[in-house]
Amino acid sequence: MAKRDYYDVLGVSKNADAKEIKRAYRKLAKKYHPDTNPDNKEAEQRFKEVTEAYNVLSDSEKKKLYDQFGFAAFEEGAGPQNAQGGYGSGWNHTQGRYGSGWNTKGFDFGNGGQYREYHFENGSADDMFGDIFGDMFRGNSSKDFKGGFGGYGRSSKRRGQDTTADIKVTFEEAAFGCSKRISFENGQSPSLEVKIPAGIADGQSIRLKGKGYPGSGGAEAGDLLLKVHVAEKPGYERKGMDIYTTENIPYTTAVLGGNVVFHTLYGDVQCKVPAGTQSGSKIRLKKKGIVSMKNPDVYGDAYVTIQIAVPKNVSALEREKLQELQKMEIH
Repeated sequence: MAKRDYYDVLGVSKNADAKEIKRAYRKLAKKYHPDTNPDNKEAEQRFKEVTEAYNVLSDSEKKKLYDQFGFAAFEEGAGPQNAQGGYGSGWNHTQGRYGSGWNTKGFDFGNGGQYREYHFENGSADDMFGDIFGDMFRGNSSKDFKGGFGGYGRSSKRRGQDTTADIKVTFEEAAFGCSKRISFENGQSPSLEVKIPAGIADGQSIRLKGKGYPGSGGAEAGDLLLKVHVAEKPGYERKGMDIYTTENIPYTTAVLGGNVVFHTLYGDVQCKVPAGTQSGSKIRLKKKGIVSMKNPDVYGDAYVTIQIAVPKNVSALEREKLQELQKMEIH
């Protein structure tokens, strides 16, 4: 594919001054930049093309050579360049500076316009892109611009990736907290002592800072996100910070009322059941639920659903009394 004239690429005339050329480039670079056109090969190629054109036309010496000799000015071993002693092998340099503060690494504009990357040396990314690209190119300042356009403005110093793992705990361990030691399948990474906070719920994750993949270029490591799986406990159901259980009480206690012992995570609790309690009634035990992860002084409640136990076998005396009671209810 034939190379397009640099002036046509930027859409400017051959009489365009430096400001016009810069303005045209900024507009096109913003339009075709790969960060704003992900996975768009055509846009990526156009970005390289306008960058190549700008790098020539923005430099007075290279522009003068281009105006006089065209693309031949930058071909390998071209005579005029060698005569001036500044451009030797043209744009095929893997190192070397071309006057405008750009340091090329692997540009090959002579044959096919191969694009690799280049970096700011003495120039300023702020001056080049101003408020058009902002943090896309320069982070918080142009000093952070290290990746050049080959990396599309990303620094070579990168934080390590986060990784994930799973851990199983019992119902009580989740309620009261515990310490667990985890090991890794590769057998090379050292095992870790992990503190499971009291009150953690099934499916929640613990972030272990710096225990993920290592960073590059001296950057910090990523984090390990440890997902907690809480085992079920027969007879107990957790809803948020509250716990729900079911307790059987004698039918006589349900009728006459009395003291009943209920089982909780914190031990047995004696509670008075009022006379006439119906099956399905709920009794609330304050602060016998799960502790808050944010505030250790805050607890949920326990809710006990009453189920009246009906005896399968009764004595003759009990049967007689029940029959008398039944007759009273009928009349």
